[in-house]
Amino acid sequence: MTLQRLNPGARMSEAVRIGDIVFLAGQIPDDLAGDIAAQTREVLDNVDAVMAELGGSKADIASIQVWLSDMADFQGMNAVWDAWVDPANPPARATCGVALARPGMRVEMIAVARAP
Repeated sequence: MTLQRLNPGARMSEAVRIGDIVFLAGQIPDDLAGDIAAQTREVLDNVDAVMAELGGSKADIASIQVWLSDMADFQGMNAVWDAWVDPANPPARATCGVALARPGMRVEMIAVARAP
């Protein structure tokens, strides 16, 4: 089975494809000054961009893990999520509260998708 890396860097790749499965790296916001809605929108835009670069879309996503630095942001994240998610193809999802890598980062998401 072939393993392919999308945009490999010194520390990690943007995504890794193994057969028909793609693992996206954690998608994070660049603008850490934004509220949870702005950061969630940016993260989901990043997910869309990686999926497009792979030749797919959010309809190809099997699951997403959402990591929040503060579970009080759950409703705000969900408001943006609900506007983004494809109701005909909703992925499986888990959400948890964690300490994220950078101060000001409120959300990070990782996804597993089928390879288009």
